[in-house]
Amino acid sequence: MPQLAGPEYDANPYPALAWLRDNVPIQRVELPAGAWTWFVTRHADAVAALTDPRLAKSPFCANEVFQQAKLGLPFDNRSSLVHNIINQDQPDHGRVRKLVTSAFSPRRVERLRARTQELADELLETIAGRGEAELIADLAYPLPTRIIFELLGAPQEHIDEFHKHAAVIDSSSMLAQDELRVATDGLDEFIADLVAAKRRTPGDDLLSELIEHQSAGLISADELTGMAFLLLVAGQETTVAAIGNTTLILLRRPELLTAVCRGDLSISAVVEEALRFDGPVQNATWRYAVEPLELGGQRIEPGETVLVSLLSANRDPAVFTSPDEYLPGRPERAGLHFGRGAHYCVGASLARIEVEIAIASLLRRFPGLELALPFEELRWWPSPITRGVYELPVHLGR
Repeated sequence: MPQLAGPEYDANPYPALAWLRDNVPIQRVELPAGAWTWFVTRHADAVAALTDPRLAKSPFCANEVFQQAKLGLPFDNRSSLVHNIINQDQPDHGRVRKLVTSAFSPRRVERLRARTQELADELLETIAGRGEAELIADLAYPLPTRIIFELLGAPQEHIDEFHKHAAVIDSSSMLAQDELRVATDGLDEFIADLVAAKRRTPGDDLLSELIEHQSAGLISADELTGMAFLLLVAGQETTVAAIGNTTLILLRRPELLTAVCRGDLSISAVVEEALRFDGPVQNATWRYAVEPLELGGQRIEPGETVLVSLLSANRDPAVFTSPDEYLPGRPERAGLHFGRGAHYCVGASLARIEVEIAIASLLRRFPGLELALPFEELRWWPSPITRGVYELPVHLGR
């Protein structure tokens, strides 16, 4: 049984995941505080788990041991943050998701495309002439964070305060309970203050719309703050990682980087394959059995938890030809990087636009981009959910 945690696994989880797919595709994995989960690695089983209504999303469906281990998002399932669409089942999930989906309508997302390009150019202008840059701090983090702040109507001057808390939640391991508690307390207070200020001074933004929905009785006060929490955290963390991972893939393949710069390879093909090949989400969020079921030949009892490895499913040779090769434009479109079924990522279209614009703008401005240290020296987040590097130092070239 291979190790499924630690720096070596974080840097390259794929050999361990391949072993599990071949030998124990649904494996019982021990977790902190006596909890455990069924870990799913094959694509077919992943799709079944992601779409089976018998695997609920509410953390209150988990057994007592898992709930006491405090492994969800937020880690302690506090009422003011937990009631969001990631943790809801029907009919609540459909009711709240419908109200949020309008924020990511094709028309609104296209309007955000121009703003994303403007911000990307602005951020790249600030590093021009330096010779070197750290692309997570200089581009990958501020771009999606500023966009989600604008979408919600949050003051831009509060981004640093938000980042102080969100960075801990985004990148900490399940063992960092004390750090997570302090960060979650900070975000809870941050969101409460943000909602209170928006009640006093509403605007043309998503948070003001959610406050109107709450005033009309369409959502509860906890669903309002829970959705603000989810949109702020999930609205930037995975996009940050996707920008970093995609850039790193190209930096390790100079011939493809050159092809993109020459216009011989489309940005959309580059990004879509990067999301499959080394996506920003390691595992889908927790699922909890509400009745007995069988998954991939394994019986799962009520209260037991299921964790779906999206990284593994996206490299399953039963679905993808040469899955361990990065092949932009590959014909298979079965990637699960944004999930599947009712909980498919509501912001997927905006995330794709942000990553495509970030990569295209970066390479257009700095076609001589090079990694500034050996790949083996990069540090990866130990998060059980997000896959990304802490830092990405580069030489900008001419």
